Amino acid sequence: MSLRVLFMGTSQFAVPSLKKAFESFQVVGLVCQPDRPAGRGLRLTPPPTKRVAQELGLEIFQPERKKDLLPIVEKTKPELILVVSYGMILPKEVLDFPKYGCLNLHASLLPLYRGASPIQRSLMAGEEKTGNTVILMDEGMDTGPILSQEEEPIREEDNLSTLSERLAIKGSELLIKTAMAWVEGSIKPVEQDEKRATYAPPVQKEEFRICWKATASSVRDRIRGLYPNTYCYLESGERIKILKASVLPYQGEPGQVIDDRDLLVACGEDSLLVEELITPKGKRVSGKDFIKGYKVKYLY
Repeated sequence: MSLRVLFMGTSQFAVPSLKKAFESFQVVGLVCQPDRPAGRGLRLTPPPTKRVAQELGLEIFQPERKKDLLPIVEKTKPELILVVSYGMILPKEVLDFPKYGCLNLHASLLPLYRGASPIQRSLMAGEEKTGNTVILMDEGMDTGPILSQEEEPIREEDNLSTLSERLAIKGSELLIKTAMAWVEGSIKPVEQDEKRATYAPPVQKEEFRICWKATASSVRDRIRGLYPNTYCYLESGERIKILKASVLPYQGEPGQVIDDRDLLVACGEDSLLVEELITPKGKRVSGKDFIKGYKVKYLY
């Protein structure tokens, strides 16, 4: 289809959609967030979508401010704008510019989990299913009418990495299929039910630290939802990151290691069997191997 499409997206989640859009439409440019410092050396790093756009030979725009978006739209003259994990709410004059409006792919079953962290929050809440929704954007945060929606079960072994990857791939297919149907006039928007709306605010720094007074199931879900960055401290003050864990029905004082053969840690309710972690030295090991080398009695 020779439709002129401007793609707005920044994170890794948006990469499959950018590639699909490039295969399906005349993509007139990528708009993404500016390069940011990242890693231990805080080296200026381009967003994942920018690297892909460079490979595809697309014109790239990285505006710092919302007011800089309209000149980009006026220059590229898109008939449709596709938005996936971009990171900025679009002003009305941008939303109104394209003939077919602006479509957004959101990784939840809207109106559930509106906001910046839908995948993280659905996992942290212990949900059994999630999905993707494509909306016709309005001025609100993920409040526009729904054009299409697709459910995705959350598997027992899922974490932020695996679920994000699966939703990104399936979402890219849903987005392109929906965009084509929308342009052809074969689907109609359906307003969201505001009574069912819930929110997924950005994850705060303090949420990454494990609180052993919580239930084991909620700790496990936090580990899944914030993978691979949930952490706690050893008695020595050294920090470990917990990558994978399961719930067992044992009781003890919160934070107490109650089995010296396995890294089994008591919580406020039940216990957590730590199956995989990153040591203070940065090595990825099993909980069983860790407990052999580190004779810990408590985690904090």
